[in-house]
Amino acid sequence: MLDYIKRVPLFARLNENQQNALAQICIRRSYHANTVLFSEKEIGNVFYMVVSGSVKIFTTGSSGEEKILSICKSGESFGELSLIDGKPRSASAQTLESCVLLSMTAQNFLELLRNHFDITLVIMQELSNRLRDTNQQVYDLTFLDARTRVIKSLITMANKHGIRSDNKIIIKLVLNFDEISQLAGVQKVILMQVIRDLEEKQILAISPSDFKLDLAKLR
Repeated sequence: MLDYIKRVPLFARLNENQQNALAQICIRRSYHANTVLFSEKEIGNVFYMVVSGSVKIFTTGSSGEEKILSICKSGESFGELSLIDGKPRSASAQTLESCVLLSMTAQNFLELLRNHFDITLVIMQELSNRLRDTNQQVYDLTFLDARTRVIKSLITMANKHGIRSDNKIIIKLVLNFDEISQLAGVQKVILMQVIRDLEEKQILAISPSDFKLDLAKLR
């Protein structure tokens, strides 16, 4: 567990004694695909870090439609916001595939922040980054057309989670087309039109396990 914690950016600045203390209060568990970890408007009492697999963070509208806010993969964390401000969860979290996660209770997490200002500072920086991402999402939905939003979402996923080789990026496709359309903020029929166009131009190649994006042809 300690070797993994050292690789998590949120805790990379801690010294070895602090990392050891953190490892003592973390619980490691495996989860099946499609497991709901917490739901929107619940009281938050657990903070998570992803060891392997992927987790979607999403909100649900009044008519039941989902809007995916982000995808968390290995080395990323989620669920700390409601632990910090004491308010209900602002979003839901669900595993997209089989996952291994580290978890920490609210009591232990807040005690950690009280004792280590360096961790508190890093979390403030992370929350600032997420606010910037949210502002960018609002801008995209307001000013970008549907095709551009789809392409930007694919590039963002590839840059964040993909493996690059020259001008091509390969990423494991853990999202279905419904979820990709939610992430891009477009209707599924529009998403499929854009994907077919990208495939015809050999910019995008989709297989059952991944997709490949050719950045040279995209330009």
